[in-house]
Amino acid sequence: MKRIAIIGGGIAGVTAAWQLARLAADGAEVEATLFEASARLGGIVETVRRNGFTVECGPDAWVTEKPWARELAEELGLGGEIIASNDATRKTYVLIEGRLVAMPDGMRMMVPGDLDALDRSALFSESAKAAFRREVARTEELKTAAPDQDESVAEFVQRHFGLEVLEKIGAPLLSGVFGGDVAKLSVRAVMAPFVAMEREHGSLIAALQRRARESAGERPVVFTTLRSGVGTLVEAMVAQIPESWIRYESPVTAMRRAGTVWEVDSAAGSEEFGAVMIAAPVDVARALLLPVAPAAADLMQMEASSAVVAGFGFDAPIDLPGGFGFLVPPGSSDSQLLAGTFVDQKFDSRAPGSRRLLRGFFGAATADRLLSASDEEIAALAMKELQAILGPMPKPVLTVVRRWPRALPQYAVGHLERMAALFSHVGSLGNLWLLGNGYRGVGLPDLVRDARSAAREATR
Repeated sequence: MKRIAIIGGGIAGVTAAWQLARLAADGAEVEATLFEASARLGGIVETVRRNGFTVECGPDAWVTEKPWARELAEELGLGGEIIASNDATRKTYVLIEGRLVAMPDGMRMMVPGDLDALDRSALFSESAKAAFRREVARTEELKTAAPDQDESVAEFVQRHFGLEVLEKIGAPLLSGVFGGDVAKLSVRAVMAPFVAMEREHGSLIAALQRRARESAGERPVVFTTLRSGVGTLVEAMVAQIPESWIRYESPVTAMRRAGTVWEVDSAAGSEEFGAVMIAAPVDVARALLLPVAPAAADLMQMEASSAVVAGFGFDAPIDLPGGFGFLVPPGSSDSQLLAGTFVDQKFDSRAPGSRRLLRGFFGAATADRLLSASDEEIAALAMKELQAILGPMPKPVLTVVRRWPRALPQYAVGHLERMAALFSHVGSLGNLWLLGNGYRGVGLPDLVRDARSAAREATR
């Protein structure tokens, strides 16, 4: 019987344990121990269901075009739970000089698919609109100028569209997902499809227009989630993992190679395992690997940003602009928020009847500062900032606050090369896997894909 230690019970660790349990049920000679430092599983994936409201404390969905989370949901029997975002009314706003200005229809991140909608937009200056139109005519120039080496998101976006587009759309969009500085984020790691478009077409706008023609004008669904919340994924997997495999409030304090096995230390003492999967946050993983593989640990040094979330449910109607929510450009003096989501407008079944549900997000330095604040202080600040943007609101009947310290690793320029070197080091150690959002993708589908793959490899 092969014993496998899984260190960390976030979505990656739980998925790995579930996959191993499934393989064991099919006859594989394997058992796992899932070490989780806290009293719950799921990490930043958590859904609070109260008084008819469904509040996501972390990610509220996954990117539809990546199939792995949907496949998992279907295998768990949750196919009937899968719902799409309300894309017929999709609209996102940017806070500019204290006013919400809608992004043009047809945008894919900072790339417009509809230049006529762009011309009608009040978000960009005439010079920025002209830069968009020039980009289409610069196909050969952009293809030739594409660098052989990695570069920052800022360099990439500015080369195509200029500084204004970077500041108004590029920076707030990517800060919300990666929590990073666009001047440091690796374009190849966080915008790989766009890098591929540039190599093939030069112009990103031309590439999107070609795709639209090939898809006969169908508007793809951007986000997918579960009717009862993303947390249902974790709950469904946990229900199928043997209880004896799970250890709550059991942080791992050390690990080391001992001949052909791994020794793992926890409150229960030292135990031997045939394989180890480290699915803990990068900082924790690095500390565990440092005595074992210093060169690998050195490659795991990366900046990470924190996030603080405040969700509010309201009994009374609130007059909100149509759409999904708003972004605040980093460094803006207009608000301390990073973003706000009109949750009941983005997805169905999030608030009962005519009730409303909003979420406010703090990131970067503001989030770091708020980590030590009380729930009441965070909620008060979030409500103050939301009202400054959206107008007066009634007293909420539900408030949920969560803090996620250093939850968003920053994929800095050269990230892919560093990860290739890291996984080469880790592979040489034998029967060791690194899972989580610090390596090969931050979205739920990426974490599910890697965890299931590692579980299968570990049982071969």
